[in-house]
Amino acid sequence: MKSPRKHSSHDSRRGSVLLIVLVIVSVLTLIAYNYTQSMTTEFEATTIYGSDVQAREAADSGVEYVATILGNRGDPALENLQHNPTLFWGKSFIPSDRKRGRAHISVIAPVEHSTRGNSIRYGLMDESAKLNLNLLLKMKLEDDEIHTMLLNIPGMTIETADAILDWIDTDDTKRPYGAESESYESMTPPYKAKNGPLESLDELLMVKGVTPALLYGEDANRNGLLDPNENDGDASPPLDNRNGVLDHGWVAFLTAHGRESNLRADGREKIHLNNGLLTDLYDALEDEFDEATAKFIIAVRMNGATASTTASANSSSTASKSGSSGNSKTNSSGSKNNTGKTVTSSSSSQTQQQQQQQAMQGLTKAIASAALSKGGKVTRGGIDITAGGSYQIQSMWALFGSTAKVTINGASQTLKSPWPDNPNQLKTTLPKLLDTLSTTNDEYLEGRININQARREILLGIPGLEEELVDKIIQAQKLDSNGQPSPEIIQQHNTTGWLYFERLVDLTTMQTLDPVFYGPRRCLPSPDLRLL
Repeated sequence: MKSPRKHSSHDSRRGSVLLIVLVIVSVLTLIAYNYTQSMTTEFEATTIYGSDVQAREAADSGVEYVATILGNRGDPALENLQHNPTLFWGKSFIPSDRKRGRAHISVIAPVEHSTRGNSIRYGLMDESAKLNLNLLLKMKLEDDEIHTMLLNIPGMTIETADAILDWIDTDDTKRPYGAESESYESMTPPYKAKNGPLESLDELLMVKGVTPALLYGEDANRNGLLDPNENDGDASPPLDNRNGVLDHGWVAFLTAHGRESNLRADGREKIHLNNGLLTDLYDALEDEFDEATAKFIIAVRMNGATASTTASANSSSTASKSGSSGNSKTNSSGSKNNTGKTVTSSSSSQTQQQQQQQAMQGLTKAIASAALSKGGKVTRGGIDITAGGSYQIQSMWALFGSTAKVTINGASQTLKSPWPDNPNQLKTTLPKLLDTLSTTNDEYLEGRININQARREILLGIPGLEEELVDKIIQAQKLDSNGQPSPEIIQQHNTTGWLYFERLVDLTTMQTLDPVFYGPRRCLPSPDLRLL
């Protein structure tokens, strides 16, 4: 018999090498797999990041798209920016063959008068339809009147209202129910009251008593619709009362922005009715209108005006004399409300306006003195305007149907307004007048409320505005289920003049409401556009 063959050391080494090779191959395979997996993850992350950047840029493009529409409008009276799917629904910005490679935007807004939250509109919401918190303390109102404006907001309390006012005022004096820095320094982390204007409504979350539920309501994704998770109680965020009604929160009533352009529709400056240089004012009016219009405005600036006999007896004077203790002193966008207090929504302070007015009067007198030193007078249309204008025109509505006395070629005359107190006649001329004339030379007017989109709660808070008139204004908005008025209403309500044309108010009341309301002829885009 043959003895069994013994394994040599050479065979053992070959087996070890094979095992080592297998281990190395396995390790290399694992490394290759991990590397491939890592690269795949990085590729997906890069793709997601690129899509996110693309989506953000598409949204920014949407904002620029809206700004371009507003900046290049043809006839604002005929354009519908409130609900216009042609302009604001599904606009393609990035075409692509890939389904997820395309980018399009839609500009949406809630239907203000709907509480069911089952429809949206494709259009803009003017921030000026809301109450501008940054201008509350510039309205020269008493605290109780400001409280009335704020307490009309659903969920607002006197404590929170005072805390908001303490946050935006410029001092550290605590209101009876408010909160100043001492209330916030005990928090973690501690901070001080801002004592200045809000930069955004989100900043209100730092104010004592303000919660996300109050500020944003139940509309967590801000799409204007009552989604299932917004009507299921505490089953899923956000918390809601499951009552089938969408609470939009304070963002639907309040704003930190809101202004209107004070330029003409074509971008040119308007004629400044309170221009200190009456020569320039007369020439501009004569060139834009006619000699009779120029003479009447100059007469009002020099000697004031008298209201028509058809106007309210409460309006005995329609212009305020500068520097006279016996006349009401308001700035160029101020007016007396029904409570007897001055309501103003101008962004410039009264002191600055007085300084500008005094400077212009000084310049006018200097020019007149130079002319007189040579033995001459400054005249236009036979009117000696050497002394300059003593009266400021507070509202263009004060000019309609009024008269003014003036001396022309040495003879005293009473001039009638080119624009009579007649709704039918004013209806055709008012759009041009509002587009051409202004009582201030500011580029923008801040704080006035868009009467065609303002909610009832906002209107009820306006001092001196009766509930009966508020209800008439809301009814006259005539919005359908999409929040869209008819084309006829859009054209008729293109200025605040419809209040007068539809006999809701008289000329006297229009003068009172003029510094408070405006019609959206040249509204500016909201800084909080919601883009899908």
